[in-house]
Amino acid sequence: MDEPIFLRSNAIIEPLVDRFYAWMHNVAPVQSAMNLAFLQVPLLESYLQSPQVHINASVNPELRGGFFVNLPEERSGEVRELLASIKRDRAEQLRFAEAIAEADELVGREATGFDLTPLYPKLPSELSGLVELAYDVSNQASIRFHEPLVYESSFYSEDRQSVQLSLETGIERPFILSTPRLPSPGVLDLPIPFRHSGLVDLFRARIEPTTRARLREALELGDAEADQLNGLLTDAPDLASDRHIEGGGRIRYFGHACLVMQTPEAAIITDPWVNADSTASGRYTYRDLPDYIDLVLLTHGHQDHIVLETLLQLRGRVGGVVVPRSSRGNICDPSLALYLQRVGLPVIEVDDFSEVEFPGGKVTATPFLGEHADLDIRAKSTYHLELGGRRIFIGADSSGIDPGLYRHMRNHLGPVDVAFLGMECAGAPLTWLYQALLVRPVSKKMSDSRTLSGSNAVQASAIVSELGAGEAYIYAMGEEQWLVGHVMATSYNEDSVQLKQVEEFMTWCAAQGVKADHLYGQHEWRW
Repeated sequence: MDEPIFLRSNAIIEPLVDRFYAWMHNVAPVQSAMNLAFLQVPLLESYLQSPQVHINASVNPELRGGFFVNLPEERSGEVRELLASIKRDRAEQLRFAEAIAEADELVGREATGFDLTPLYPKLPSELSGLVELAYDVSNQASIRFHEPLVYESSFYSEDRQSVQLSLETGIERPFILSTPRLPSPGVLDLPIPFRHSGLVDLFRARIEPTTRARLREALELGDAEADQLNGLLTDAPDLASDRHIEGGGRIRYFGHACLVMQTPEAAIITDPWVNADSTASGRYTYRDLPDYIDLVLLTHGHQDHIVLETLLQLRGRVGGVVVPRSSRGNICDPSLALYLQRVGLPVIEVDDFSEVEFPGGKVTATPFLGEHADLDIRAKSTYHLELGGRRIFIGADSSGIDPGLYRHMRNHLGPVDVAFLGMECAGAPLTWLYQALLVRPVSKKMSDSRTLSGSNAVQASAIVSELGAGEAYIYAMGEEQWLVGHVMATSYNEDSVQLKQVEEFMTWCAAQGVKADHLYGQHEWRW
């Protein structure tokens, strides 16, 4: 029990809320209640009515990413128990969601441009003291939540949270937005909140020795749980010898939108989503991360950019997590800062053109256009970095729909040396990700017209041209199935419009003398 041990490099964590994989919309209390009532409960009810329909749909490539429960029919009894427990133990959250829908209907019916004061006594009692009603300058009324107070209310309950610990198998996990995680062989279930300090001790054991006794105490484990934990431990660390650098600068591409940028003085990571399969070649994993990361830069709240299972594994070894400020209380725009502070991360909230310094460099938050289905979402940011004598633009999924923005950015901050962009230019429709928050139904035609899309070739070219970038790199957009299959559930072929647009952009770059590449797997740049 007292011998020094380490956490295996391929250990993973799945954070859960009521057994569903955790992301912002089922942790933040307003959005969590709405997802539970209007998405997850109906999803489980649908599965129980026709398990085989869900099972067949889950393995149909044409329905990949659809909302189907991927569990065998012999486990339907467990699903039935889960549904019953949600209806029993989460009745308060379910009623809260109904109250939000009732309030929205009231405002839509009675807020006609006149004084809103008479509406407050008509609001459902669950919303008392938690909302403000307001008009915009076009006389459109809406409900704004006092989000910090909602977190302090009974509608936010940490006893809904738990974690599963296991080893990465290399087998694609079920789609995270639809399939609950039931107990499974070889998986350690712990009923602890995400902010639990024992998780810091566990994941620091990747880089520092600890003991079984210390971990057992930190995680409050019983005998059976301690025995299961032993399978995640090893007697020697698995760390890459070149995870730090002694001179110059380096950027490493870890997959999707995740970059690690380093000098000898500092390390910065963007939208961290790190693979844990250390036995596979062609990708960087947790063993390649620097021991300390000065700043984590998060661009926006989608589940493939704020990946809680990675962030929880980095907690305790990061200086600060930089997040864009939200619009304060808008239903579709929950606060990233509140969300991440509640799970124990050190947060730095920024507005457009806020600056955050780090040893030997500086990051400036810059505007992010598009990719959110035209919803009024402010919690999104691109970033301009000055690091090791280079200027780097982190564009994530932002769109070049208005090239003038990037012209102004160049005038304000100067030209950049290299730009990193996403080109998922045929994204999912509005309702795919936001259906549960849309208390007023939208038509399919309307939803399909408003997509979660980044730049196409013309728009990406405009960004690179206006920023004056000499190099441009396009992220893998769900192509890396070992990383994104269970989160994005995308499927491409050679005729996919996204890949055709990337080819067109590459042709443009070659004609303009811009060094460019479409990233896949691991890449490294040194200077």
